[in-house]
Amino acid sequence: MKRNQLLAVLPEQELARWLPDMEQVEMPLGEVLYEPGSRVTHVYFPTTSIISLLYVLESGASAEIAVVGNEGIVGISLFMGGESTTSRAVVQSAGLGLRINARLLMLEFTRGGPVLHLLLRYTQALITQMGQTAVCNRHHSLDQQLCRWLLLSLDRLQSSDLVMTQELIANMLGVRREGVTEAAGKLQEAGLIKYQRGHITVLDRAGLERRVCECYAVVKHEYDRLLPKRPAT
Repeated sequence: MKRNQLLAVLPEQELARWLPDMEQVEMPLGEVLYEPGSRVTHVYFPTTSIISLLYVLESGASAEIAVVGNEGIVGISLFMGGESTTSRAVVQSAGLGLRINARLLMLEFTRGGPVLHLLLRYTQALITQMGQTAVCNRHHSLDQQLCRWLLLSLDRLQSSDLVMTQELIANMLGVRREGVTEAAGKLQEAGLIKYQRGHITVLDRAGLERRVCECYAVVKHEYDRLLPKRPAT
């Protein structure tokens, strides 16, 4: 439970009620948790995995609007007043997570108190990430977008290695694969990353932070500001 930051700051009384209904699940690379318009039956708390939230166009093209890792929850549309979502949730980095039945989470949410406040604060942080992603994709270079994406992913992992093909990165960023190849090549030439056969190893995080646009800092600041480091009240 403590490997997910939201669960880690739940008061012991609330967490004890959740435990009997929490289930650990494997999240393999590429697994789809939700499709647009599908009914939310479970909500997920990633622990060692990263989930990408994608908006899918009628043509089949897609672009990432946010990432969720061990700092958050997948399925906020449930407690925001709807039972379905307009985005696709797909596993971007394989790992583990915890899930709970949607009906049970709603019971906890409607109790009010720490659970409601914590989930709403997380939702505000997620909305900030979505808005900043849209701005970044419109105004900043693909090089900077890739740096932002790598740093947000690293913040949600326990290592500096990501298993990710250029095709998947292109789908996430909503660009052509050739663009990702060029941007990744620049970062590799600068000694910031090593890319080989679907594996990205970050060699110089500080260098990425110097190269990235302001969008990463805006998102990180909001998560740090809104999410507590000790049990929520």
